Amino acid sequence: MATRHHARMAVVSLLYAYDLGNGSIAEHSDEILEEKKIRNKQRDFALGLFDGVMQNLGACDAAIIKHLKDWDFERLGSIERATLRLATYEILFGELDSAVVINEAVEITKAFGTEQSPKFINGVLDAISKDKEVA
Repeated sequence: MATRHHARMAVVSLLYAYDLGNGSIAEHSDEILEEKKIRNKQRDFALGLFDGVMQNLGACDAAIIKHLKDWDFERLGSIERATLRLATYEILFGELDSAVVINEAVEITKAFGTEQSPKFINGVLDAISKDKEVA
């Protein structure tokens, strides 16, 4: 049975495909989630996250860009960008504690990203979280 962690990993895959130029990925999201055995409540959860990120992409990207230190947004790897977008959406618009969201993002990055990615993701998301707390 799929967990929310599996659902988030599937959403990162969808966002990754979108980032690589597959603008019509939303039309195939149901098929992709079924292929990954993301069903029922977890499917609804994943689709909600994916739709939320896509509807708030500008705000998510702006928050990420604001907290990149000496790094160009366009130079980010697609996996890192997808993971940051999902986690930023959850930090800014979700109900989970930021620490939980950051931990999930770090774990996803360990599975998909480079060796340096988890530390980078943690730093950017921590800054976004602290900025939200101040606002």
